Amino acid sequence: MSTAEIMDAGMTCLIEKLGIVEAERFISVLIREKSDYTKWRRRYFENVSSEDFHAAALSYGKEHPL
Repeated sequence: MSTAEIMDAGMTCLIEKLGIVEAERFISVLIREKSDYTKWRRRYFENVSSEDFHAAALSYGKEHPL
């Protein structure tokens, strides 16, 4: 995927899940905050077992084949 395609897909997902206003707020927070994305994602997944993560990834792959 090109950078433009990734950005378009990401915005589409954000708008579908959050709505346009909240999607824009999310983007503005990411731009404004000085945060470490890796640490942020690590905290997000800290209570998810590797087995659960793997099962979710497999399920997603079946629902969204390439």
